[in-house]
Amino acid sequence: MKRKQRRMILVAGGFVCLAGAVALGLLAFSDKVDNFYVPADLIAADVEPGTRVRLGGLVEDGSVAQAEDGVTTEFAITDGAEVIAVSYTGVLPDLFREGQGIIVTGAHDGDGMFVASEVLAKHDENYMPKEVADALKEQGVWQHAGDGSP
Repeated sequence: MKRKQRRMILVAGGFVCLAGAVALGLLAFSDKVDNFYVPADLIAADVEPGTRVRLGGLVEDGSVAQAEDGVTTEFAITDGAEVIAVSYTGVLPDLFREGQGIIVTGAHDGDGMFVASEVLAKHDENYMPKEVADALKEQGVWQHAGDGSP
């Protein structure tokens, strides 16, 4: 075997190893990606029950209710067009309140209830998560004079 042939085999083998490593990395990364939706988009997307997604919007006024167990909280998230009921078991962030922009991570159960595993609230009155701000601006609900950036 000539020197040039050995070099070509080595280069080809390197590309195959690199392609395999990239494929494995992308496969592992795809399991960790959560798609972001606002209520209207989630309803229109027809997402399978049990599929983990992020849902963002405003906590609807008058929708927050504590369950009898004292740990579960039910509330509704709206984008101005649609409303989705959310159930969360755990301690809510201190900044959680009605009319506030939030993002919840979880899945809908197929019966119209979104079961959240995580609730994220904005950190001050001048910040709204970019995805939520953009979606609310698109719906015509955004009332803030700022640009939605921290």
